[in-house]
Amino acid sequence: MNKLYVVGIGPGGGESMTLQARQILESCDTIVGYTVYVELLKSQFPDKEWLTTPMRRETERCRIAFENAQRGRKVAMVCSGDAGVYGMAGLMLELSPGYPDCEVEVVAGVTAALSGAAALGAPLMHDFAVISLSDLLTPWETIERRLRCAAVADMAICLYNPASRKRADYLQRACDILLETLEPERTCGLAARLGRKGESCEVLTLAQLRERPVDMFTTVFIGNSQTKTVGGKLVTPRGYPI
Repeated sequence: MNKLYVVGIGPGGGESMTLQARQILESCDTIVGYTVYVELLKSQFPDKEWLTTPMRRETERCRIAFENAQRGRKVAMVCSGDAGVYGMAGLMLELSPGYPDCEVEVVAGVTAALSGAAALGAPLMHDFAVISLSDLLTPWETIERRLRCAAVADMAICLYNPASRKRADYLQRACDILLETLEPERTCGLAARLGRKGESCEVLTLAQLRERPVDMFTTVFIGNSQTKTVGGKLVTPRGYPI
């Protein structure tokens, strides 16, 4: 049986990669991934064969990984953050019946919700929702419904893919939906370029968040009704007696 790994490399260039993920990449012959993520890793594993595809060619990328594994190569598909959170693990497993001689193993990584939360403090100590604002694969109407449901349920919310050049106003639109239920003073946070040059964090209100320009390398946090700032850090109380 040919082995194929789907590896989450964490934020940035691999400094926050798990020990298991690093050991697997060191043992592999071929590493496949999105061009941007591969460039972040190449210097750490210079003796590997690297295969890439650009954005919007994910299925092709997965088939390249399977085809190389079928040739007896030990292959890893790498993803930023965690492979099972908006990564390639699901697609790889969906395609796996077409390659019955390949076994897929998913290797967990540190997703941006966790690395961003740690940088900001502890905003996800209670129930929370993770929602992507990208409508490339999900209709905007569905995204709107999920935002409203999370707000009504008083869950802390983590937003992925908050904006891009073609979607410059999507975070503003999301904030307008949340403001239907939440107060403008709701405590929020931004974590940008985690693990990369220019990493930054900011605590602000929902009203301020609506006006803040962001990009695809930013993760957005909206607190629940109990979220507060303690020493400049975001904290969503779990409910422990103090």
